[in-house]
Amino acid sequence: MPFDRNAPLPSDAVVGPAWGSGPTENYAALAARFRPVFARIRAQSVARELERRLPADEIGWLRDAGFTSLRVPREHGGKGIRLVELFELLIELSEADSNITQALRAHFGFTEHALESPAERRERWLARLGKGDIVGAAWSETGEAPRSQFATRLTRNASGWHLNGTKFYTTGSLFADWIHVGATDANDEAVSVTVDRHADGVEVIDDWDGMGQRLTASGTSRFNDVKIDEREIVAGRAPFPYSEAFYQLVHLATLAGIGRAVASDAATAIATRKRSYSHAVSTRAADDPQLLQVVGRARAHAWTAGAIVAQAARALERAVMSFDTPDALAVIAETEIEIWQAQTVASQLILDASANVFDALGASATLRASGLDRYWRNARTIASHNPRIYKDRIVGDFAVNGTLPPGQWRIGVA
Repeated sequence: MPFDRNAPLPSDAVVGPAWGSGPTENYAALAARFRPVFARIRAQSVARELERRLPADEIGWLRDAGFTSLRVPREHGGKGIRLVELFELLIELSEADSNITQALRAHFGFTEHALESPAERRERWLARLGKGDIVGAAWSETGEAPRSQFATRLTRNASGWHLNGTKFYTTGSLFADWIHVGATDANDEAVSVTVDRHADGVEVIDDWDGMGQRLTASGTSRFNDVKIDEREIVAGRAPFPYSEAFYQLVHLATLAGIGRAVASDAATAIATRKRSYSHAVSTRAADDPQLLQVVGRARAHAWTAGAIVAQAARALERAVMSFDTPDALAVIAETEIEIWQAQTVASQLILDASANVFDALGASATLRASGLDRYWRNARTIASHNPRIYKDRIVGDFAVNGTLPPGQWRIGVA
């Protein structure tokens, strides 16, 4: 029907935020439950950053709201949501505070591990996750650790199984009830074990000093002769078949949320600015077309990153649904290629957006009190995980030669 663009909208008409519609019909109602918590988290995000105050309370709010059990089936006390819904919610959480999304990345990955575990382990862990238990991770090792196996060792003596070793990048473990640890057994085979975060011999240290994602507690965890329940020993390197794709997509959702936050903060800063430059084309910053262009471009980058995540989440969901079919491995490989393609583009979009908004904001935006610098620092830190230069090569090798992506990768001394 025709309408007059110059006429005011009806009083009951509401223009949405223009980030795109939700991935399912139920998404609006699902997100409405958590948006007040997200808003509460965002309200103190700059103060937490400046004070270096770890978000333990905020993660508790999410736990209490049922956010940490989103993927746990309803019969085990969770929400039983789809993957496409999870990743959209992770974008919204990251807009509030990207540190918290990364701090919970291992937890959501472990939930997938539990969902794909044999029946006895599945039931035991889904019950724990459904009542609110949080799981961190301790896989990476630094220094002279070999690439072929973990230096962290699982051994057995007369008193049972014991774990010894030191891990770094143990993101979120400081906030967790349990830690999922990668190790090497007496036969030099890869295993994983899950340990009580507060067990004797477990020490989690807040020594992460990266330039970005400063509040993720991504530092050191030490395991000194920690007694291990034999039921918690799982053979193999990958915690679940689609783990590589899942964990990378959490990073991309985090970046998309950062993009939304920086675009929104830049828009607010320009809308409320009183001063303008003498050589600007407008006396009012909010009317300056050059400044509006910068904000518009940042918003476009954020929207595009979000759309990329949504498409990649659909691919990941297809991979999960392909289990127990002859095509499962092929679908997972295709999903990995899609997400590696997404990684190289989405990360650059947000790195550019979080840097270029300063062109519209002036020197005052660089003051620490504004907290605007955290967006680029956080984006750069996340984009440095799982180096994207290798992903371009892997995608190119697939396109040219049909080479499938490698399995779970490791870092260490060759």
